[in-house]
Amino acid sequence: MSEVAEVIAVLPDKIRILINDIDNFQIEGEPLSVGSYLKVYDHQDGCIIAIIENFLIDMQENKEGTPRKNYVVEASPLGFITHEGKFIRGGNQIAIPPRKVEPASNADIQKIYNGIEEASQFIFATLAQDRTIKIPVDGNKFFNKHFAIVGSTGSGKSHTVAKVIQEAINTKDGEYDGLNNSHIVIFDIHAEYATAFPNAQLITVSELTLPYWLLSSEEIEDLFIESNEEQSHNQVAVLKSLVTENKKKHFKGEAAARAKIHYDSPVFFDLNEVFEAIKAKNSEMIDGKNGPKQGALYGKLQNFINRFENKINDVRLDFLLGDKVKKLSTEETIRRLISYVKDLESNITIIDLSGVPFEVLSTTVSLISRLLFDHAYHTKKINPESKNETPLLLIYEEAHKYVPKTNLVKFNASRLALERIAKEGRKYGISLGIVSQRPSEISETIFSQCSNFVAMRLTNPDDQNYVKKLLPDTLGTLTDALSTLQAGEALLIGDASVMPTLVNIGKCSPSPSSNDILYLHEWKKGWKEVNFEQVISNWQR
Repeated sequence: MSEVAEVIAVLPDKIRILINDIDNFQIEGEPLSVGSYLKVYDHQDGCIIAIIENFLIDMQENKEGTPRKNYVVEASPLGFITHEGKFIRGGNQIAIPPRKVEPASNADIQKIYNGIEEASQFIFATLAQDRTIKIPVDGNKFFNKHFAIVGSTGSGKSHTVAKVIQEAINTKDGEYDGLNNSHIVIFDIHAEYATAFPNAQLITVSELTLPYWLLSSEEIEDLFIESNEEQSHNQVAVLKSLVTENKKKHFKGEAAARAKIHYDSPVFFDLNEVFEAIKAKNSEMIDGKNGPKQGALYGKLQNFINRFENKINDVRLDFLLGDKVKKLSTEETIRRLISYVKDLESNITIIDLSGVPFEVLSTTVSLISRLLFDHAYHTKKINPESKNETPLLLIYEEAHKYVPKTNLVKFNASRLALERIAKEGRKYGISLGIVSQRPSEISETIFSQCSNFVAMRLTNPDDQNYVKKLLPDTLGTLTDALSTLQAGEALLIGDASVMPTLVNIGKCSPSPSSNDILYLHEWKKGWKEVNFEQVISNWQR
């Protein structure tokens, strides 16, 4: 094929190729396009694999003076295929002059991605330009180093999440009946994943029970205190003192252990008793020189009391503050969150956050995340010489809504909880899957800890630039495709992949209930009635 195509320039990071006969410069009947793979031979032992980045048409005249089109292609070297058929990334120092150029076959391209050890291969995507070519990642590196799936609405983000998880729960080492050992918790903010995982344990707000007495000091204060109030410092001091005192009162262990109880101890306290004690502080009279006088906090805690009373009487918060949580143990809580309830075991727990009031969403996410981190931490601690044999993956859908890049106090608890997992989780067998349509609005501490990215179509320039800035590889013109990717297409990038690759995400089955509403299709139909009674009834629950 040397007369059909030849190298005309070798640049530090590019190869320029002149194609004299574009119709004959193809393989297996496939025409060339941007993103196609080429083989450039420079000696007998192997060849350079390069990917086409751009091309131009060079108009020239032949000997008879007739116009003639020549195609000039610029390709970026990816690596080297040895004569044994092994692909080595890099090693693209081309001996001059190169001998010949030809399109790479499917078998050649597949060799690029077969460098991952078979036992570690995890496949959920194919090459975007040729879906017969499977693109594996190193499953260990993909799941234990945190990953992010980002993309605008309609890019296929939810389907990608579902596909990744479906492949994870179905993979097995050998043949055996029953569940594999995967453990995944999905924070589902739009109630869309239950259809994709019919065998998952689904926890809606009506079934969710989270003991308030397991809240950390930051979470308690986020819930009950307005930081910008004049008396907020007094409210914090009173809450800390009374909660600690009440924990000691209800503790049934030894006196020595009771003395060590502090504000953050995961020990039961009675919320109603604390509330009554706050009211007593607000109306406290003390002995004075000339008789009883008002205490230091007399009348200063009224706003605190009003807020406290509203929260504990809010039926929407029964899952956290109601009487039903008072008898719940820490073990029962953890077992439910990771689906270890006897006869109800599941690989996946879906926590449906759609019914959680927005004002306590951050606190709810924080509490669950922190409990699961502490569980992983203490699992490792009881046997520090071994690895965690039940590693846990937490998937945060629409993560920008509860760990935003902001200093607002109401997001402190959830941001601290997720940042701790991002920085320390790998040591204890707990990792993150961050999912968002607005990556530029996510805490940088969390997002920058992700080592693998599935970047789908992003239309917002801030989001495109944010992703480009944090990506671990130099991608050249590949990142320019972020705004034009089709639904289901993505850039697969990171430690787990052989190289940055434009892929197509395979179909998930069953699918999440995230399909767009077909407005025109519905509007064309005849008038339909609305069951307002049922809507309002559900609204008022």
